[in-house]
Amino acid sequence: MVNFGYTLMTEQSSPKDLVRYAVAAEQVGFDFEVSSDHYSPWLVSQGHAPYAWTVLGAVAQATSRVELATYVTCPIIRYHPAVVAQKAATMQLLSDGRFILGLGSGENLNEHITGEGWPPVAQRQEMLVEAATLIRELHTGDLTTWEGDYFRVDSARIWDAPDGGVPLAIAVSGPKSIDKFAPLADHLVAVEPDPDLIKDWDKAKGTKRSRKIGQIPICWGTDQAAAVEKAHDQFRWFAGGWAVNADLPTPAGFEGASQFVRPEDVAETIPCGPDLDAVAEAVSKYVDAGFTDIAVVQVGDEGQSEFLEQAAGPLLSKLRAL
Repeated sequence: MVNFGYTLMTEQSSPKDLVRYAVAAEQVGFDFEVSSDHYSPWLVSQGHAPYAWTVLGAVAQATSRVELATYVTCPIIRYHPAVVAQKAATMQLLSDGRFILGLGSGENLNEHITGEGWPPVAQRQEMLVEAATLIRELHTGDLTTWEGDYFRVDSARIWDAPDGGVPLAIAVSGPKSIDKFAPLADHLVAVEPDPDLIKDWDKAKGTKRSRKIGQIPICWGTDQAAAVEKAHDQFRWFAGGWAVNADLPTPAGFEGASQFVRPEDVAETIPCGPDLDAVAEAVSKYVDAGFTDIAVVQVGDEGQSEFLEQAAGPLLSKLRAL
């Protein structure tokens, strides 16, 4: 069975609207909800970046059934892993066990703001290994002193630690990252429907049951041309791929990098318009690749309520039929 989720896109909506959308998404039947965790939007036109953890705390109280997750939090620069461990533990308690801590090695866009610089990818992954190991240790609730290559903790304890800790999902992109993170993570996060990635992950996990969590942007709307225009305005940064997206430092940088991306280029990668069968076909690639959990991103704040009221229910029926 595949679970289908809804994305709380903090880059494109205000905090109160995100909570309102979360409630509506639960009511319409989504199985889980994931939240991005950004300090800045990708593009100036998106216009938002509320604190994801405050929003998630409110969502935990406003909903009762859907699972919740970060997609994803970077615990290596902007946040110290000891702080991530504390707030993840609190979220697990507030949500009555519905929370998954999604972790990744981050983007320069969000992490450079502390003035600590932006390490090369190999170092970021080493830092993430150490951070995830430390978070696991703190989630035992034991008094912890830690002296690592990148992080230090002095007599720290998570006083409100949930029994069994918090499930960890870690973003991976290939065999090297799988080797690093499969021993540390309960679940996988990935952004492309790569069946080889899923097979390699399952092989690394062996007999341990693991979820594979993916995400896909869509831009539903009754007017296809308007939907394509919105996707181009709000999501053309997506065309750069993660090798580029991880390193650009500001929304202005993404504006420059995406200036030659055409609306038709965006429409080739993001299903736009009223055709729910086209959306289901795009999602089916993740199902066929072996993902167990797939979250949709409805592009743009304008029209979000209409999507949830008019399209989400029929779309879920089509997706469950896959």
